[in-house]
Amino acid sequence: MVSRKAWIAALKKGMVNMANEYGADQIQILEGLEAVRKRPGMYIGSTSLRGLHHLVYEIVDNSVDEALAGFCNTIYVTINQDNSITVEDNGRGIPVGINHKAGIPAVEVVFTILHAGGKFGGGGYKVSGGLHGVGASVVNALSDWLEVEICAEGKVHKQRYERGHVCYPLKVVGECEADKTGTKVHFIPDKTIFEETVFDYDTLKTRLRETAFLTKGLRIVLIDEREGKEQKKEFHYEGGIKEFVTYLNKSKEALYNDVMYFEGSRNGVYVEVALQHNDSYNESVYTFVNNINTPEGGTHLVGFRNALTKTFNDYARTNKLLKDSEANLSGEDIREGLTAIISIKVEDPQFEGQTKQKLGNSEARGAVDGVVSEQLTYFLEQNPSVAKTICEKSILAQRAREAARKARDLTRRKTALEGSALPGKLADCSDKDPKNCEIYIVEGDSAGGSAKTARSRATQAILPLRGKILNVEKARLDKIYANAEIKAMITAFGTGIHDDFDISKLRYDKIIIMTDADVDGAHIATLMLTFIYRFMPELIKQGHVYLAKPPLYKLEKNRQVWYAYSDEELEKILAEVSRDQNNKIQRYKGLGEMDADQLWETTMDPERRILLRVNINEEEESEVDLTFNTLMGDKVEPRRIFIEENAKFVKNLDI
Repeated sequence: MVSRKAWIAALKKGMVNMANEYGADQIQILEGLEAVRKRPGMYIGSTSLRGLHHLVYEIVDNSVDEALAGFCNTIYVTINQDNSITVEDNGRGIPVGINHKAGIPAVEVVFTILHAGGKFGGGGYKVSGGLHGVGASVVNALSDWLEVEICAEGKVHKQRYERGHVCYPLKVVGECEADKTGTKVHFIPDKTIFEETVFDYDTLKTRLRETAFLTKGLRIVLIDEREGKEQKKEFHYEGGIKEFVTYLNKSKEALYNDVMYFEGSRNGVYVEVALQHNDSYNESVYTFVNNINTPEGGTHLVGFRNALTKTFNDYARTNKLLKDSEANLSGEDIREGLTAIISIKVEDPQFEGQTKQKLGNSEARGAVDGVVSEQLTYFLEQNPSVAKTICEKSILAQRAREAARKARDLTRRKTALEGSALPGKLADCSDKDPKNCEIYIVEGDSAGGSAKTARSRATQAILPLRGKILNVEKARLDKIYANAEIKAMITAFGTGIHDDFDISKLRYDKIIIMTDADVDGAHIATLMLTFIYRFMPELIKQGHVYLAKPPLYKLEKNRQVWYAYSDEELEKILAEVSRDQNNKIQRYKGLGEMDADQLWETTMDPERRILLRVNINEEEESEVDLTFNTLMGDKVEPRRIFIEENAKFVKNLDI
């Protein structure tokens, strides 16, 4: 290693030739909002559809801050005909007076200077969400143009910006009622920055509904004015997060009528918790800080879990629901079938990790623990029948967990005795580096046989499954471990499931679900996705799960063959080859109709196949969870409503 002294001496003698000079003049200063336009991903996560919708959330969050401060009760969000967005609230309106530090109107400061706003102390807002004060200026920087109108003191003030630059000074453009206040922001995203600039109504609907649930009494109206898409939806929940829990439980059978609701303040942290158990076996707990979703939990979740476990065990012991000889209920047992929302408001939220999705404030743990422990104890004492119902379900869960543990241990002992006991029907690949390997989960033995013949033996493994696997949405862990098809998948993947899950042991980089292109095939794929989502969600989150897309049609003409993966593609091919009596069109119903060569060519050849990667948007996880409950749960009515609402999107209906 060269010493610092020798390095400097070499530089002086010209012995080191630096290809790229790095001196004081090479340090770039990005003026104003240039930094945002240069690196948009740093501010809104990405320039994909997700980032595009973040623009709307940031402006809405500013209006929600007004609502949290008690000055706003209605927000209108409109997707205009030209795909621009208007957000209008009846809050106090952004101040229009001169900010003496900057020498320009406060509204101009908010929209043109990063890290400016009422969120950094100084009494603007006690608590706030959004991008910690950079929201409005970031939206301005990433918009083709943005206009802001403020109603204050009987006048309407307006300013326009283009790509972050001020077009004209703030001016009065009209009059309004003397007592009318509020802010209206109208913007259109910059096409040169975003990959796509068409807003999705359903994405906005999900987020705005969640925001309305979390802000008790706030009315949010979402309007779509685009041609052919005209619709309007209003969100207004006086019950706040209690109604959120009822909404999430609508596809399940609640174990008791009332949603428990606890609120209180400790150490400057305002805590709101709503919870209700249902007859399912899955835990659905969602946490929020200042209305910001924290998918990875944090100290507020730890406090909630501690309070729940301790309080229920104390109650069960005191009331002899647990015998002295029996072990304590685990937190997992008590949370089986629990739907809960934990929403806290804290003045200075501290987030951990790169993704900022985990709360780190130590005071939040004690605050949530204290509020829930105290109020849950009172609730259980006053509602002994509810307490008994929950404890009895938890004791059943404990027994099932113990049975599952024994089944798991037995499997492990067998594996230890037999070496690497992979499922007998698995045709494994020869390459042992997981990065190069993929596994096809194939419906049925006949398709499995074709796939085994077609595959590339070095890197492609085949696991045929017989029939439909167990619907895990309706089963406890012990039943899941007893199911042969699920056991085969768990063993083949290598990661274990649930608490034993370890992604570093994954044996294949791609897990590809390959089923027939009919109703049964879609049902089998949904059953498999339900299992992976419930017990191995990290596989989806880290991008390892795919759906194979076999062709729908085969077109033969003059000894030439074409494959079409959709009706549109078939029409395109027919237009090219011309329609006549020589066209032979086959509609594939199952993988078994293809021979090995055709299966390789259309569905398994990495050079030509189409794979659909399964993704989860963590910001919409409560909605994803609800969809699985609706489709795979016991209640028929929510499923009927879902089908009616989504029937218009169906293609290639197989009757």
